Amino acid sequence: MASLCTHIPATVFPLPTAVPAKNPTFHGTILRTPTLILRNRPLLFPAKTLSGALNATQPQKYNYPDPIPEFSAAETQKFKDELLKELSKEKETFGNDLHTVVNVCSEIFNEFLHQEYGGPGTLLVVPFTDMMIALKENKLPGAPLAARASLLWAQNYVDRDWESWISESRKL
Repeated sequence: MASLCTHIPATVFPLPTAVPAKNPTFHGTILRTPTLILRNRPLLFPAKTLSGALNATQPQKYNYPDPIPEFSAAETQKFKDELLKELSKEKETFGNDLHTVVNVCSEIFNEFLHQEYGGPGTLLVVPFTDMMIALKENKLPGAPLAARASLLWAQNYVDRDWESWISESRKL
């Protein structure tokens, strides 16, 4: 029986050991040996796979680069210009508050780029929800529309612009 268990690690199936048991009809202790029933089915995973899975290492943590102030300033201006152009199509929604709405969104976006954005993979939803909250708190019109347009623009351009900025700066 021991030869059948040699390929199975002891941590998965411990080998049986003798355990004492009391017999109610007899005053002494009887030594009983538990039995192990082995079937001829193959293991789902080879023993090497199981031992390798137990020794897995933690993935390395990726550190994103710090924000680049020059990129942040240039991207904020581009964002402001594009958002103004996009939201001007909705004059009936924004009326005379169009420039104020764009300025609020641009300030929040600028702060995010200067403090948080460190390249692809670091664009968050938080500044866009902050835009909507700030617009609503200031009772400005079209808060959901402005926040959605801002988010869509950022998703389409910020990471791509970052890559372009980085590749241009490496050429210099």
